[in-house]
Amino acid sequence: MLALAEDTNAMPYVFRNSANRIIGLSDEAPHASAEELELSDPEVNEFLEHAKIELSSSDADTIRVIEDLVDVLIQKKLILLTDLPAAAQQKLTQRRRIRSELNILDNLMVGEEDIL
Repeated sequence: MLALAEDTNAMPYVFRNSANRIIGLSDEAPHASAEELELSDPEVNEFLEHAKIELSSSDADTIRVIEDLVDVLIQKKLILLTDLPAAAQQKLTQRRRIRSELNILDNLMVGEEDIL
C-alpha cells in the first residue's frame, strides 16, 4: 500500500512494464535493486495523473452499476426506495429523470446533426 502522501521526502519504488513505462508504485521495495524515483519526477507525475483519470472514469462506471443494482433490488421488492435515506432517494430520482431525458433525446437523433 502506498502511504507516500504523509511523507514529503519519501521516494516511491516503481514497477515498470516491458516498454519501461511505470505501471505501479510502492512504498516498500519489491526487491533489493528496486528503482526509486522522487514524487516530483515527471514519470511519476504522469503515472499518477493517468491513474487519477482512470479512477475517475471507473468511479462513474461504478456509480452506474450501483444505480442499476438499486433498481434491480427495488424491482424485485427486496428493498423499497423509501428504505433509503432521503438524500439518496433524491439523487437516484434526479439521475433517473436525467437519464430518461437523455434517452428521449437519443431516440430523436438520426445522425450527428439530424433531428426528427
